[in-house]
Amino acid sequence: MNNRHYNIYFHTHTVSGIVISVVLFVIFFAGSFSFFRDEIINWERSESTAITKEIQLDYNNALQYLDKKYVLHGRNITISKPSVENRVAIYMEGTKDTLAPKKQQAGDFFYLDTKNYKTYTYEESYSLGELLYRLHFLAQIPYPAGYYLSGFTALFFLFAIVTGVLLHWNKIVSNFYMFRPKEKLKTLWTDAHTALGMIGLPFQFVYAVTGAFFMIKLLIVAPAVMALYKGDQDKLYKELEYTDADYKFENKKLANPFNISELVAKTKKNWADFEITRVFIQNYGDANMHVLVEGELLNHKKFTGIGKVVYRIADGKEIAKKDPIAQTSYLDVVKNVLYRIHFGDYGGYALKIVSFLLGIITCFVIISGVMIWLVARQKNNMPEKKRRFNAAVVRIYLAICLSMYPITALAFIGSKIFYPLSQSNLYALYFGGWLLLTIFFIIKKNDAFTNKFCLISGSILGFLIPITNGIVSGDWFWTSFMENKFQIFFIDVFWIFLASISLYTAYHLKPKKAVS
Repeated sequence: MNNRHYNIYFHTHTVSGIVISVVLFVIFFAGSFSFFRDEIINWERSESTAITKEIQLDYNNALQYLDKKYVLHGRNITISKPSVENRVAIYMEGTKDTLAPKKQQAGDFFYLDTKNYKTYTYEESYSLGELLYRLHFLAQIPYPAGYYLSGFTALFFLFAIVTGVLLHWNKIVSNFYMFRPKEKLKTLWTDAHTALGMIGLPFQFVYAVTGAFFMIKLLIVAPAVMALYKGDQDKLYKELEYTDADYKFENKKLANPFNISELVAKTKKNWADFEITRVFIQNYGDANMHVLVEGELLNHKKFTGIGKVVYRIADGKEIAKKDPIAQTSYLDVVKNVLYRIHFGDYGGYALKIVSFLLGIITCFVIISGVMIWLVARQKNNMPEKKRRFNAAVVRIYLAICLSMYPITALAFIGSKIFYPLSQSNLYALYFGGWLLLTIFFIIKKNDAFTNKFCLISGSILGFLIPITNGIVSGDWFWTSFMENKFQIFFIDVFWIFLASISLYTAYHLKPKKAVS
């Protein structure tokens, strides 16, 4: 590689990496915990549920209960299961009956407990698992700024990955096996950055591509909507099968009784290893009522196998059917594969744990890249003012990034002791504590102290998490294991291992002096 190309790749890699480093660290750190979102939600609520995507609900009883509370006649109702928990999401559109009371003409969204039918608003159902999940794409920043920021960060990360590979291409094998911890500081950071960067390369590439696609696809699709669909985005959504067929409301009461649970069971019997994931009811109680029952095959049976049946309730006939085995379209594959590989929900706990570790490795790659940048700019031939500025920039970076570990552990303890924490209180605990820690480390002006304090405090708080859970809920990890409450058991044991590793790391850190 000639010097010109090398310099182009080097500066592109450095600039794109440094600019996005803090945001990228937040995305990967929160995203790593998001692989266990469902487990965190159930741990926080001291609940345990079957580890399945299938909706487990007595539809008839649930709908009768909701009908008394909301009056369902003429509404479109969607029942789905966004995560593995004891609650399902219910979205009700306003009734199509124009003569109905104004209250019935308003739509509503809430969560329904599948056991006792208690309803929760989104704010009431908010959890630490949801906070960390949404933080990994910066949803707390007002829409669409947070989405676009995370999307363009992923795009810049893709540039950093590609230029990094081109930069190390000639020595990609030899550099991978080279690690010199006893050499000068810059060499140590460079070797760690290169080796761990190569280990996590496929993982990082996948998440850079899928993250950019999810967050900025609207900007990509917008020109096509304007050019091909003349601004009619509803037509686009219909062709992409994001919206279902619309059946006319006849405003006549349905004469025949109906049994939604029976239709769901009937659909499930069509295919082996088929799980029901969504039920969509149109024109509830009307003569032209239709029910769409949708689901997917288990992962080991088929990676992308979406099936559905549409029933006309008036005569009980199937008017549409999609076979998940024989009728999987190219569109199904395109829409679902990116989601599956991004969420890592197809390989059980083994894949989740590996994905978590690769996410944390990526966080270390980001930090080591920042440290390489700092050490390279702390030479004696640089003006003192510039050296102080560079050190201050990195100090702020490290304060923001490293303090995420102890504040996340503290949030677990707080969400358990004060359950249920409202969304605003959870924000105050997490983001308020994060801000205070960051300010403290910036004022302290000691990067080694910041690193060690975060690791040790995060470890101590991590060990306290299963203890807090045992005291508050009585679910000690050995009892939750014996009682088959695996999600609760997993989070407790997960924190014991994580705290042990970070504590071991903290006590084996030996600060090195920078060598010019």
